[in-house]
Amino acid sequence: MANHVVCTAGHVDHGKSTLIHALTGTDPDRWVEEKERGLTIDLGFAQFALPSGNTVSFIDVPGHERFIRNMLAGVGTVDSCIFVIAANEGWKPQSEEHLRILDLLGVSSGIVVLTKIDIADQELCDLAELEVIDHLEGTFLSAAPIVRVDALSGKGMENLVTEIDSVLGATPSNPDSRRPRLWVDRVFAAKGSGTVVTGTLGGGSFEVGEELLLSPNNQYVRIRALQSHHEELEVAIQGARVAVNLTGVDHNDLSRGSVLTRSKQWYLTSKFDADLSVLNALDHDVSRRGAYLVYLGSGEYPAKLRVLGPKSISPGGQGKVRIFIEDELPLMLGDRYILRDSGRGETIGGGVILDAQPLLKSSSANPDSDINRIISEHGWISVDHLEALTGVRRTATVKDWIVHPPLVDELKSEVLQLIEDGGALGVNLSALSQNQRNIVDLLSNVHLEGNYVRKVGEDSLADHEFLTELEMNLFRPPEPVSITQPELRELVRRGLVIEEGGIYFSPKAIEEATIVLTRMFLKKDPEGITVGEIREELRTTRKYVLPLLAHLDNSGITVRRGDVRLPGKRMTSID
Repeated sequence: MANHVVCTAGHVDHGKSTLIHALTGTDPDRWVEEKERGLTIDLGFAQFALPSGNTVSFIDVPGHERFIRNMLAGVGTVDSCIFVIAANEGWKPQSEEHLRILDLLGVSSGIVVLTKIDIADQELCDLAELEVIDHLEGTFLSAAPIVRVDALSGKGMENLVTEIDSVLGATPSNPDSRRPRLWVDRVFAAKGSGTVVTGTLGGGSFEVGEELLLSPNNQYVRIRALQSHHEELEVAIQGARVAVNLTGVDHNDLSRGSVLTRSKQWYLTSKFDADLSVLNALDHDVSRRGAYLVYLGSGEYPAKLRVLGPKSISPGGQGKVRIFIEDELPLMLGDRYILRDSGRGETIGGGVILDAQPLLKSSSANPDSDINRIISEHGWISVDHLEALTGVRRTATVKDWIVHPPLVDELKSEVLQLIEDGGALGVNLSALSQNQRNIVDLLSNVHLEGNYVRKVGEDSLADHEFLTELEMNLFRPPEPVSITQPELRELVRRGLVIEEGGIYFSPKAIEEATIVLTRMFLKKDPEGITVGEIREELRTTRKYVLPLLAHLDNSGITVRRGDVRLPGKRMTSID
C-alpha cells in the first residue's frame, strides 16, 4: 500500500480546511488566531485512509495572499492536489497564483472541488464550473475531475473520496532512493522530550537512533523518537508525514527551512544553476536587479540572481539563471524552486535546478539536465559525488571515478607516449600524475613490473650490454657508464644486477665466488680465510673483494670473525 502526500490549494475562505475536516475528522486549523479569524495562516495536517487501503497525508495550506510563504512551504513535496473553488464566488486571483505555483513545482495530478454548493443554485454552480474549465485549459488540471460538494452537509463527499482514490491510484508516489531528506516545516519543544521537528519525508527512510546532518547549521543530531499522525514508529518511510524528536540541538537553533539528511549523501551548496519559467502575468522583464526570495523545500531564502545568456527574461518567457543564497543546502538536479520579488510582493516564476555545483563562469555557462554534461564539466567525478549532485548512481569507468570519455582517450595517449619515450624500461609510475596512474589499468599491451610500465614483448632490458660487461668481468666489474640510472635501478630490483657498497656485480660473480670459497675452506684449517687470501684467489683488488665479501656475509654464505671469514649457514656443505 502507498501513502500519498496531497495538498489543498485555492483562494482564502473557499472551504479548504472545512473540506479536510469533513474528509478526515481532523481540524487542520491549529492556531487560536486561525479559528478566531476564520482563515488558515499556517500549515495544517491530517491523515486519511482510502477504500483501496492506500493512505493520504493532507497538507492544508493558507489561501490568503499574505500567507503565500507558508503556502509554498506546504507544496514542495506533494504528489497531487485538491484544488478548491467556492461555487458562490468562482475563480479568484489567489486561485490563479496557487495554480501557477503548483504547476511550477511540478505537481502533475489533482482533483478540482467546487465547494459551498449549498449556498449556490444550480445555475451559479454551472457557471462556476464553466469558468474553472476555462481557467484550467492548457494546465496540468485541464483533464482533472471536477467534483461538487457541500462539506458541511456531506453532499458529494462520497463521490469525492472515490475520485481521490482513482486519481491517486494512477499517480506514482515519489520513489525511495535511499537518500532521505526532510525539509522542516514546524519546530517546537515538547515537554519531557525536547526538540521536535515535522516535515514530509522524501527519498528514503529514517530510523530511531540514526545520526543525521542538520543543514544549514552543519550540525550532527540524533533521532530519539519518530511519530506519524500520533503513531510511534521505529522506522519512518518515504512519503510519510513525520515528527522527529531530536537530540543534540536546541529548538531555538532550528526554523522552517532547516533540512535533515544523512551525512555525505548530499552536496551542500549556496549556488545553483536552474531554468526559470516567468509567469505571463508579470508586467516587467526579469533581470539581476530586484529583491528576490527563493523558495526551496520548506524554506524561504533571500537570493541574488544572474540571468545566463541574455540580460533579462520577458513575461511568459523561459531562460536560465544562476541563483545565489547565503545558506548551504542539500540540493540536487531536478529539485524545484519558486522565485518571488519581495519588493513587489509578487511571484516571478520558478523552475528546476539543473546544476547544484556549477563550475563554469556565468558568462559561459549553459546548463541543462543532461548528466553527461555535468560529467564533462567536472572531467573526473567520483561515483558518490555524482549521485549527490544528480540522485543517479552510475558505474565507475576508471577505478572509483566516472571520467569524461575524451579525457580517458587523451590520458591513454599521454601514458603510451611516455612508455614509448622510456624505451625498454618504460615509464616509472612515480613520474605519472594521479590521473595518469589511474588510467594504466585500461591500457592494452602494456605490462606493469615493479614501478615500471612497459610494452608487452619489448623488454630488451634483460639483454642490456651492461649485463654482458659484468659477466665478462666477474670480480673486476666495470663502472655503469653504458646504462642509465633508472635502467640500472630496475635491473637491481629484478635481481639481474647485485649492488653492494656502490659496486655492481653479476649474480654469476656471487655464484662463482661461493664455489671458490667452498674449495678454499676444504683446504684450510678451521681458523678461517683472510681477505688477502680471497683477493689473490679471485685475482681482484680490495676495492671489489670487500663489497663482494660484505654481500656474502649479509647473505649468510660467509661469517666474519675478526680478520678472517668462516663458512656461513648458507654455504654449500663441506664434507
